Amino acid sequence: MKLTRSIGVVQAVAMVVGTIVGSSIFVQPSEVSRAVPSFGGMVLVWIAAGALTWFGASICAELASAYPRTGGVYVFLREMFSPAAGFLWGWAMFWSMHSGIIAAIAMVFARYAATIVPMSDLAIRLTAVSGILGLSAINYIGVRPGSAVQTGLTIAKIAAIGLLLVLLLGAGTLHAPTAAGAITQSGFFRGLVAGLFAFGGWHMVTYAAEETRDAERTIPRALMLGTAIVVVVYLLLNGAYLLVLPFDRVLASTHIAFDATAATAGPAAASAISVLVIVSSLGAISGIILAGPRVYYAMAEDGLLFKWMGAVHPTLRTPHLAIVAQGLWSSALVLTGTYGTIVSRVIYTEWIFFAALALGTMTLRRQRGYAPAFRAWGFPAAPALFALICFAMVVNQVVSDPFNALWGLGLVVAGLPIYYLWSSFNGRRRLSQSLLSAEVHAGAAVGAEQRQSDHR
Repeated sequence: MKLTRSIGVVQAVAMVVGTIVGSSIFVQPSEVSRAVPSFGGMVLVWIAAGALTWFGASICAELASAYPRTGGVYVFLREMFSPAAGFLWGWAMFWSMHSGIIAAIAMVFARYAATIVPMSDLAIRLTAVSGILGLSAINYIGVRPGSAVQTGLTIAKIAAIGLLLVLLLGAGTLHAPTAAGAITQSGFFRGLVAGLFAFGGWHMVTYAAEETRDAERTIPRALMLGTAIVVVVYLLLNGAYLLVLPFDRVLASTHIAFDATAATAGPAAASAISVLVIVSSLGAISGIILAGPRVYYAMAEDGLLFKWMGAVHPTLRTPHLAIVAQGLWSSALVLTGTYGTIVSRVIYTEWIFFAALALGTMTLRRQRGYAPAFRAWGFPAAPALFALICFAMVVNQVVSDPFNALWGLGLVVAGLPIYYLWSSFNGRRRLSQSLLSAEVHAGAAVGAEQRQSDHR
């Protein structure tokens, strides 16, 4: 049974924006400013982070136009390298990167809800679980209501951020930003890592390609437009923070949006920031919950997961059991409190895969028959630079925190023997075998002429 195509351009853009703009932008600016303690340095870091994100999104846009298949990054890695590479991505997603992020953002949502209605620690955790299960239930019912909720939450959060900008820049006492120290190479790199963390999630729209109308064109448009919107929003917010708050307060802040609003309109108005963070967090959770099960569905279709993980509901047309499994594991991470450890140890490893995507695309472009509907710019210099920066971030993480970094890498690599055992058990020793036909591996699920015929 097939999935149903219900996601259009507006919903796909909302998914990109809503998934990226979570809670980090209301915290990370202080982390960036501590690494690069000047207005110019901070702006430069956010521009660099936005440019890297935009280019990474353009790589995914090209690949999505060539392989418009459910699973996104999993499919790209599978086709470029081997099923083993795709399996490692899905393995890390379920046990750490994806489920852990759902749990972490759900806890942010619950903790901000506790600023409005006081709660005990257990009540906070149960509130986080209720958020996960509630949004999972909406996505269980269907991709149409799931994407509708995502679109509504994204519109609400962007409107709220717009009001926040008007408040900060219109009612605040603006002052010329000053520098609190010199910019160093290592400091700039630390700031870049912090900035890129706030831009995370842009690739998730590719997971639902087979539920997206005209996916080979819709997904590239959504990635480029959605990422551009986020870059502009982030630059405006950071500029507003620095123009309203003295730099020493920016450096000391742990919730910069709250502090900037309090300085502008008082503590009562600042309390409204909690509502903004709640809406923003729910929007991010909704997009992540929608995206993840599509990867597990694709893996199950390829025989790399239990068949039931790829089950499609007979009437709702959603990968319902994968949604349930993801929701239960994310909830378990919340209740046990292990999500923070898992996320901090493993989340950086996704940049290894992003680097591989950039390098793999360079190889694909030299193959005959590779004809994506969208092409990223700047080849070959831009992808090489992107991959170099991705690897540099991983090396920096290993050097700065070797125990947790190597633990995280070990968890990802542990998927290899699991993959080998699973393949052996199922009689499929396919460590280097592509799963799709030669025509698909050369560039697309259908040829250019067939795509044109489909649109007539």
